[in-house]
Order: sequence, then structure tokens, then C-alpha cells
Amino acid sequence: MTPPLWARAALLARLREAREWDLAVVGGGATGLGVALDAAARGLAVVLLERGDYAQGTSSRATKLVHGGVRYLAQGDVPLVREALHERATLLANAPHVAQPLAFIVPGYRLWELPFYGAGLKAYDLLAGSRGLGPTELLGARRTCELLPGVRRQGLLGAIRYWDGQFDDARLAVLLARTAVSRGALALNHCAVEGLLREQGRVCGLRARDAETGEVFEVRARCVVNAAGVWVDAVRGLDRDRDAPPPPPMVAPSQGVHLVVDRGFLPGLHALLVPKTHDGRVLFAVPWLGKTVLGTTDTPRHDLDPEPSPFPDEVGFILSESARYLARAPTRADVRSVWVGLRPLVKPADDDGGDTKALSREHVVSVARSGLVTVTGGKWTTYRAMAEDVLERCMARGLLPRRPPGATAHLPLIGAAPGRPLGEPPGEHLYGSEAQALRALPGADRWLWRDPESGRGGLSEAMVRFALRAEMARRIDDVLARRSRLLFLDAAAAAALAEPVAALIEQETGRSVDAAERAEFAALTLHYRSLP
Repeated sequence: MTPPLWARAALLARLREAREWDLAVVGGGATGLGVALDAAARGLAVVLLERGDYAQGTSSRATKLVHGGVRYLAQGDVPLVREALHERATLLANAPHVAQPLAFIVPGYRLWELPFYGAGLKAYDLLAGSRGLGPTELLGARRTCELLPGVRRQGLLGAIRYWDGQFDDARLAVLLARTAVSRGALALNHCAVEGLLREQGRVCGLRARDAETGEVFEVRARCVVNAAGVWVDAVRGLDRDRDAPPPPPMVAPSQGVHLVVDRGFLPGLHALLVPKTHDGRVLFAVPWLGKTVLGTTDTPRHDLDPEPSPFPDEVGFILSESARYLARAPTRADVRSVWVGLRPLVKPADDDGGDTKALSREHVVSVARSGLVTVTGGKWTTYRAMAEDVLERCMARGLLPRRPPGATAHLPLIGAAPGRPLGEPPGEHLYGSEAQALRALPGADRWLWRDPESGRGGLSEAMVRFALRAEMARRIDDVLARRSRLLFLDAAAAAALAEPVAALIEQETGRSVDAAERAEFAALTLHYRSLP
């Protein structure tokens, strides 16, 4: 376990060293962490810097699905689906404590739906081949109601059951960072990249500022990878002469909204999928950490607010469509938390800012004349394949020494061990083989929050200590939004824990949690429980 008090000081000391790294990665989301881990696993000297916390942006706000993309198959994008199904199996094998198979049920209320969806999902099985998670099955109405309590029974003809996966995205990101560090990488959160170092027109490193001390670092590297998600264009803007115009944007952001309601709206451990709602969009209802996640939307967005808000019609769509398929219709008053993520969709040259469903879900790797490497697009499920692609491009351009691929294909992440279903409330099972180390910390039986519906699981004092000692958490929101997912499950409950968590931060790190940080978290919890 990382020592609790001097770990960050040691990381900053390494950052001060006068040396040249093989690779510097900008961005601690899924893509950047995947690149850092892959490079470190191949024996390269790697530094990764993240301006906020790991997965603080898009990578903590996914629909929590590890999937091949049923709707992409319907769009005819077979190569993308095949690759994602292959990577789905790899992710589930390497991180079984935070990523597991999940059964989905597609209910049928019209005669054509069952054969139509059944044929498509059988094709999905065929593409998965030996890496499939379970067979697609036709269910009668009675069996559907047994497996999916809470589904609307009126007019139900039956259903199709198929298999995909689900995960805890932010916890997976932290595991990627920790595993990269265990392989020799230097990963540092709350350290913003403010500029790029250039010599003779070539990028040769970066300039960064530690958020806690204000100290500025100049980090030299043979290769710099820009993996800043929807913010890659801002980093690309640093790579130009003072009077030069900014480069044309690569990203067209798309907004995805998710509402969280109590487990009682969809009891059990099966998810509900409606492939085509009345206006052609997809609806999910997914059991996750003791709650039900409803979503999602796909709406163009033209600003890059780090904490975007849902549009009124998005909330209305999710609630109205949920009411069509759930026996008990959720209302605005039932929403415990709402989160919004910005997808970094690849922007074509002639994009007019219209429907983002038509934009590419695949990733793009671009190498500028200066040598700056930018990667954007893609999705969580294919993060590992994206990382391999990025490093292949870097090596092909002579920016990195040649190393064979495949270093992460069978690399278990820290703590990897079979766990209980992710639909159950959060608990020690999410820590895999590290559960024993967690239990050894003070406060293992002192619960700050318990799941109110089941009375099981929750957040213990020891879990907060573990986040601070071993998982590189520094701030209140690091703990309550991403090490614990309480902000995403119940924003009001997270607000109530701000003070006890702040006290533990001060006790464990010696860092004072000031009034500004407390006020910032209070505003964040209000944002997560506010509907337009």
C-alpha cells in the first residue's frame, strides 16, 4: 500500500528530477491512463499528468457498460463492434472486481420486435464468438417478469435476453493509474499542463503546475501524447507560434445524461434495454451499486463546461420513456442524482454541428508536424486497443523506441479477483484481493453511510482512509465522487458526508481543507441533484 503521508511529496520529487522521459501523457481519463499503462508495461519511462482527478471528466460519467455496441451493429459498423467485443472480454478478465458480465432484457410489446431484435442479437453473439458471455434467448412474458421485476406487464409479449458487461468506470481508472505506477510510471493528479516545451519547432516536453503548492515543473520527454478527451483541442492550441491561428477542432462534443433512481424501480440484477424508443433513441435502465441508472441521451453541445447541466428535454425524454416501460413510473422527485458526460466525438471536416449520432464513435490518432501526438474519440470498452494504436503510431514515427505489443492483453489490474455483482450496493467486494488490507485500516466497521434500501454495503471510514493512502485521492470530491461513487448514487447523502470526509483528509494527509474546497463541493452536490 502506498504510504499515506509522503507519497505525493515523493511523486513531486520525481517530477523535479533533471531527466528526459520516454513518454509524457496529458490527461488522466480512460485513454491517457491506458496509454500510460501500456507504455510502462513495455518498459518505457512514462509520466502522466492530470489537471484534476483521474476520470474527473467524461471517464467517470459513462453509462457503466462494457459493451460491443448493439446500436453500432445496427448501423453496420461491424469492425468497431468486433473489436469492442474482443476488448470487452479482455477488460472483464483483467479487472473482475470492477467489471463483470451483465444480462440485458429487451422487452417486446409488438409482434415484429422479438424476431427482429432476436436476429440482430444472435449476430452480436456470432461476432463475439468464443469470447461471448452467454447465449441470446427468447423469453416468454412470465419468465420476463420473473427476471425483470418492475417491467410494465400490460401488453408484454415476451423478451430477448442477451449478455454484455458493466463496470465502475472511475474505480477502473484509478486501478489503471495505480497499476501503471506499479510498473514504474509516474502518475500525478491535480497537476495541470499549462504549456508545451519546444525546440527548433519540435515538442520536447511540457510545463505543468501543481495545484496544491503552485510549483511549476518543466518535464522533458521524447514523445508527448495529448489524451485530454473533449479538451484535446485546447492542448493542441498550445502547440503553435504566438501569432498563428488555432488549428481546426478535432472534437464535436456530444452530451449524455443519466438519472439515478432507487433500486425499487427495477429490482433484480438484469438490465432493461429499449433499442428504439418512439423517437428512435436508445433507453437503458441498469442496476448499478444498489441503484438504477436511467439513460442516456446524445445531444450536440458547443461548450466544454467541466460540469455540464442536462437540457430540460433530455430529462423529459428519459423520464417519459422510462414510464412507458417500467410498471412504476419514476418522477423528477425520485431522482437521487443526475450526471452529464461530454463524449469526444471525432469531428469531420464538413461537420455543421448537427446530429451527433452520425459522427464517428471510433478513435483517431493524429501526429502534428511538431511531433505532438493527439488521440481522441473511442469509448471506454476499447481503451486498451486505443492505447496500443497510439503507441504503434508513436513508434512508427520514431518518437518512441520499438517495443512489442500485447503487454496489457493479459495483465491483471491491482486487486484483480472475482467479486459480487456490481448491481449490489457498494462494499468491500469492490476492492478484490485488497479487501484484507482495507479491513486492517482503522474504521473498517465504522460506517459513514449505509445503503438505505438494503441496509448492506456503503462507505466506511476505512474506505476513506484507503482512498487517501492507496488510491491517490486528495480532495473531498476525489473521495465521494470517484473512489466512492456516492455523489453519483445519492447527491444529498454525499453532501451530508463532506465534513467527516474533510476531517479524515486533514488527519491522513496533513493538508488543510479550506472553506473554498468545502463550498465548491457543496455547490457540486447541489448541481448533481438539480433538474432543469
